[in-house]
Amino acid sequence: MDIGSLLLFLVIGALAGWLAGKLVKGSGFGLLGNIAVGIVGAVIGGFVFRLIGLYATGLIGSIITATVGAVLLLYVAGLLRKR
Repeated sequence: MDIGSLLLFLVIGALAGWLAGKLVKGSGFGLLGNIAVGIVGAVIGGFVFRLIGLYATGLIGSIITATVGAVLLLYVAGLLRKR
């Protein structure tokens, strides 16, 4: 992985984490928190999308996949926190 790909990966993660934070919580989690939520969300989103037979391509598809996964992550975390 070259430096350009790594930077793009981190930017997508930060954007997806920020979007998920806005959608679920109403605010972001700071730069590192957004990146972490976005990266984990990308893994979850990719897994869920493959389960239902959807495949995202391109930059926009990657952002959507990561954001959906991050929203799912934050939703489940919110449910577990309420217990």
